[in-house]
Amino acid sequence: MGETDTIPLIETVVWGGAPNQKFLKNPGAYRSVSAFAPIANPSNCDWGRKAFGGYFGEENKAKWADHDATELVKGWDGDGLDILIDVGTSDNFYKQGQLLPEKFEEAAKGKGKVNIRWQDGYDHSYFTMATFADDHVNHAARYLLG
Repeated sequence: MGETDTIPLIETVVWGGAPNQKFLKNPGAYRSVSAFAPIANPSNCDWGRKAFGGYFGEENKAKWADHDATELVKGWDGDGLDILIDVGTSDNFYKQGQLLPEKFEEAAKGKGKVNIRWQDGYDHSYFTMATFADDHVNHAARYLLG
């Protein structure tokens, strides 16, 4: 895809990590990505191990890595890594170790800009997303309008 063919990618629902995965698997295809409370390292959380084991088989860890944003960012060699992530500190999924954004943040060091914002007192609800949605729209707009 050429520069004019790239599109912004913004996750507008809480939970899941698909936008980050799509962005990281397709360098140059998207201009920006952001997420609310993504499951950032499913290979290393209970939910992800159960899901990946069921979908891909326990023995197929390479397939797991191909769908895990933290594993994908380790191999990032593209330009333009600029990811915005909001995680509520009162999110029960975060507290249970299901999201693991700190693993993603560590893996992304030196790869580009990863802005994980820890939102004190916010949880995994629509209210959290509604509160910070404008920031995510503005994040994408910088690339659309820039």
